[in-house]
Amino acid sequence: MSAPGYWPSPWPAEDNGPSRLAVAPAGPRFDPASSVVVHREAVAATMVVLRDPGEVFALCHTAGRDAISWVERIDPVTLETLCRSADLAGGPTWPGGLAAHANGDLYVVFGDHAHRLSRALDTIASARLPRDKPYNSFVVLPDGHLVTKDFGGVLPGEDPAAHREEPTEVVVLDPESLAIVARAVVPEPSIARLSADADEVYVVGVNSLWRLLWSGGVLAIDEGFTAGYRTTAGQTYGWDPVIALGAAWFLDNGFGSERYAGTFRGQGVNTAPLHLVRVDLATCAVSLTEICGLPNGVVANPPLVDETRGIVVGYDSGNGVMAAFDVLGDGATTLRWRRDQNHACHLLLFVDSGELVTTDHDQAMMRDDIVVLDIETGEERVRVASGSPVQSVLFPAAGFDRDIYYCSFTSIARLSVPNSWASGE
Repeated sequence: MSAPGYWPSPWPAEDNGPSRLAVAPAGPRFDPASSVVVHREAVAATMVVLRDPGEVFALCHTAGRDAISWVERIDPVTLETLCRSADLAGGPTWPGGLAAHANGDLYVVFGDHAHRLSRALDTIASARLPRDKPYNSFVVLPDGHLVTKDFGGVLPGEDPAAHREEPTEVVVLDPESLAIVARAVVPEPSIARLSADADEVYVVGVNSLWRLLWSGGVLAIDEGFTAGYRTTAGQTYGWDPVIALGAAWFLDNGFGSERYAGTFRGQGVNTAPLHLVRVDLATCAVSLTEICGLPNGVVANPPLVDETRGIVVGYDSGNGVMAAFDVLGDGATTLRWRRDQNHACHLLLFVDSGELVTTDHDQAMMRDDIVVLDIETGEERVRVASGSPVQSVLFPAAGFDRDIYYCSFTSIARLSVPNSWASGE
């Protein structure tokens, strides 16, 4: 069931909703002997989202300071482009976002622009956002308003020493016109994407986690909630938070993500070990759990929280390590399994089958594999080549039945098992 504000589909938005649980209820139970991959080249394919059965939409973009984006409706099986939107005004490049709204339309935030599209991909409304910066996606609130913010990090090709930090401005957009109807300023930069739980919006700043409250047409900082998570020398900023099990969960040591070179392996510059960060939403208490204990780690994406099994999975893309932790009753974590794997993109879980969708990049072979793990044991169930030469740092999606979609800066791929509805068998 989709979150309020989103279209009722199996996957209407990145991470399947604003809490970023990235969970699909019905698992394919992939078979290593029969799983099939279809691949196509695609320029900077950030994500796909689903609307009605058979309707799969992909968000793509170009690069640079004056980049554009566009949306394609693609065949759910062959991935062929069935129709395409007009070029959409963008701006400075950082991966944006696409969502199927409860009103039936599609919304895009990319660069410093927001757009509203019909299901036929006609442009209904467009708006320029206030800052000359990328806006890294958005969340939809239960009443349908969109919330977005500027990206406060170093962009690829930018000198980190010359980067100017600014407080983050969070804006609320009217879903009809895309006009700004409310604003709030968080007093530090934020690189992470927004998350939300009902009318509570969470912002991971470079030092602290902040909560904003939407009520009566006003967006305001919750003055009783601030959680400083930078407590270790050499530790750097956190990424997108997952709101689950009474806490916000995210990964730190994001500094250096602009060094992505087709892979994050070996690109980390942080001296402290990379952590899974837990912030208790009732007390603001912060706890840190090391992923592997090594320096020079880096990530650009969130962990995954399996609320049913009480398991949290994190990773260090710079060192090529994944780890899963059991969550105890008091919120403490204990190591469940750890494995060497070059994973960097968002994770996806089929909760009933316990199938965790991950990737594993081989830089020497220029090959990014889709790897399905058992979330309870870390054992590999399926490994197939995605067709992408670069490591995905983007968003997978669950399909309508027994399939998943993979996106990278060069490719879209679909992993499926036989007898899915889309195969016609």
